[in-house]
Amino acid sequence: MKNTQNQKISQIENETLVVGIDVAKETQYARAFDYRAISWS
Repeated sequence: MKNTQNQKISQIENETLVVGIDVAKETQYARAFDYRAISWS
């Protein structure tokens, strides 16, 4: 598991945008982060 996680992290570049979506509730939330972990919501 740790190797897989490290491999995914190493693929993040300056142009990468990471998006997380919570769809488990009645109201859905989405948040995006750039490679510096700055949030875009």
